[in-house]
Amino acid sequence: MPMSEDIHTHASRLGGDSAERLEDFVVQLQDLILESPDVSDFLTDMATIIAARLSRGGNHISCGITVIRNKRPTTVASSDSRARSLDELQNSFGDGPCLTALRSGTMLYVPDLDSELRWPEYNHAASAAAIGSILAIPMRLHTPAQAVVNLYAPNKDEFSREGMDAAQSLTGTAAKALDLALSIAQLRTARDDLSAALKSRTVIDTAIGVILAQNRCSRDEAFDILVKTSSHRNIKLREVAASIVSSVSGEHEFATPYDE
Repeated sequence: MPMSEDIHTHASRLGGDSAERLEDFVVQLQDLILESPDVSDFLTDMATIIAARLSRGGNHISCGITVIRNKRPTTVASSDSRARSLDELQNSFGDGPCLTALRSGTMLYVPDLDSELRWPEYNHAASAAAIGSILAIPMRLHTPAQAVVNLYAPNKDEFSREGMDAAQSLTGTAAKALDLALSIAQLRTARDDLSAALKSRTVIDTAIGVILAQNRCSRDEAFDILVKTSSHRNIKLREVAASIVSSVSGEHEFATPYDE
């Protein structure tokens, strides 16, 4: 289902003010995608917005977002230092409510940390940080990575059924936005890699031309000279080529016909 259709489905189920809040959340995420310089900044802002939208009165919700890439958990974003330290602590143990939810692909709610028998070391540390309850919601992504939204509340039994529904709606919408942000980041990386490859090819071809003119040799012989120089000096081929071109032209930056 396309992102816009999925969002409107969530909104229609909520109705009233909740639907309006979700639509407003969508607009915020769209702005973040356009304005954030990278995925890390996007996720940090998203965690901050989710925490703010779920906090009520004097009860401040902390939000962390953990992803798993290549089977290794990495904390990539948090709304505050408390969420960051709790996520990092859980990742250091290699287990806990949020990682369990991520691996199982299902939401996990711990209403009372003091009564929870699983993950005793982590629960003790979280309780010491004045956390009473935890809600972990996996993000369903279309990328190889996995992600989970980790919600920490100071009070026990903080999340009612309505609160969990609201958190799930925000997480589902955020997952769609994250998919889009990751796709854009992947395209940017591919573009940058292509640009770097073209620049390397350009400077190497130019250096070969310089060697060819100076030594009156064939192109293959010029390339062989370049490779041997690179090996002898233990310097990358592109760097050797750049120094040759720079010694002739005085230029240190080399544009390609495809540069923007």
